[in-house]
Amino acid sequence: MKDSISFTLRALAHLLRYPDADMRGHLVDIHTALNAENALGNVRRSELDALMDRLLAEGMDAEASYVDLFDRGRGTALHLFEHVHGDSRDRGPAMVDLVKTYEQAGLLLDPAELPDHLTVLLEFASTQPTQEARAFIGEFAHILQSIAAALVRRQSDYAAVVSAVLDLAGQPVVADTPAASLPADESLDASWEEPAAFGGCNSQGQAAPGTPQPIHITRRQPPAGAAR
Repeated sequence: MKDSISFTLRALAHLLRYPDADMRGHLVDIHTALNAENALGNVRRSELDALMDRLLAEGMDAEASYVDLFDRGRGTALHLFEHVHGDSRDRGPAMVDLVKTYEQAGLLLDPAELPDHLTVLLEFASTQPTQEARAFIGEFAHILQSIAAALVRRQSDYAAVVSAVLDLAGQPVVADTPAASLPADESLDASWEEPAAFGGCNSQGQAAPGTPQPIHITRRQPPAGAAR
């Protein structure tokens, strides 16, 4: 089903989770889901297959590599609000608003998970109709492009996962650019932020339960008179 991306989004979300024994035990199922839905091109699926083969071959070593890659580097952080707010006080209210958005869609977040983690956002997107899911991913595509580029610079095969998400949304994939051509890492704090109420939670109003919930992340407007 070329028009459906729900299972593919869930498969990609699982691929970005901590690769413990339980996660690695589902890699065959992830492979099956990606191929059954056929929402990605052959080259991208081959890249994902290579990642899954490595995770299986490395076993517990893959867990240490994951921590080093995603938990010890700002540029590759999977908590998207870190790229927007850093450690500022604005991050807390934004988290609350995002949880409310999930709840309005009838979804309850596991208390152990933070709402801005990319895996959670992808799980949420997988519950939405295809058009709305693509538009939703497009709202934070600028952050995904930055993460993908950082992963390429670190020569990580996880870049294929983030790139696959961008593929699904019809967004440019900078990770396909040679690493030597990519700009150095830079903070996104000064350029990007989400509205105070994170789209669907502000004056735009929430959609009714069971209907697509819009979430918007927009570029911060420069002060009047500032150079663009």
